Amino acid sequence: MPAGVPAALAVPAAVAVAFLLLPLAGLLVRAPWRGLPRLLTEPAVRQALGLSLLAASSATGIALLIGVPLAWLLARVEFPGRAVLRGLVTLPLVLPPVVGGVALLLAFGRRGLIGKHFASVYTLPFTTAGVVVAETFVAMPFLIVAVEGALRSADHRYEEAAATLGASRWTTFRRVTLPLVGPSIGAGAILCWARALGEFGATVTFAGNFPGTTQTMPIAVYTALETDPEAAIALSLVLLAVSIIVLVGLRERWLRGALQ
Repeated sequence: MPAGVPAALAVPAAVAVAFLLLPLAGLLVRAPWRGLPRLLTEPAVRQALGLSLLAASSATGIALLIGVPLAWLLARVEFPGRAVLRGLVTLPLVLPPVVGGVALLLAFGRRGLIGKHFASVYTLPFTTAGVVVAETFVAMPFLIVAVEGALRSADHRYEEAAATLGASRWTTFRRVTLPLVGPSIGAGAILCWARALGEFGATVTFAGNFPGTTQTMPIAVYTALETDPEAAIALSLVLLAVSIIVLVGLRERWLRGALQ
């Protein structure tokens, strides 16, 4: 035990570390390392991997397109109900994913508030597009929170200087604000992508579980546990590797923010 650390604190801390790391150790110990290349190249696994990467990347692109402007609005514009809107926008962060899937069905399903008007032309549920919509719904708040926080803490003097020099608000946003909060946008996009990649509840509720169409990696893991546990472990290792890469990639930024 390190000198000066009370046993009343060190022992619970050690229990917490063991509790958090033992499941990961179990996954690594039981992993079929020799058969991993074969498992990851099986058609069903490749389909799940490809669909997950495509859907998570598409969801992140949509989140960037509409989430960054919303984050700017929440951070820089005063209007009635802004606090309420901020709470509603970040609600998917704490909303149970299955509830989010049900809400999406009630909004975009064949009999949903919006979906019923387009049911004769196109339906989102149980399609690849539905996977993207579900992942965007649960992941975009991560991007919004990161970008809004950066916009609130950014030095406004650069934008004021640009306005003084005659730049329009759009030009200032594009040439000054975006570069200023670029690192935060990148970090938020990474978190958004990782959250979308690991989404399960809203996706399986709204889009279903159809191999090659809506079966993403988390859904494939759940399905494979009953029929092919080794494939489930292999896919779990992929998701674990992605999580580690994300944490390592964001570690320097978090440390820099903590030291400021």
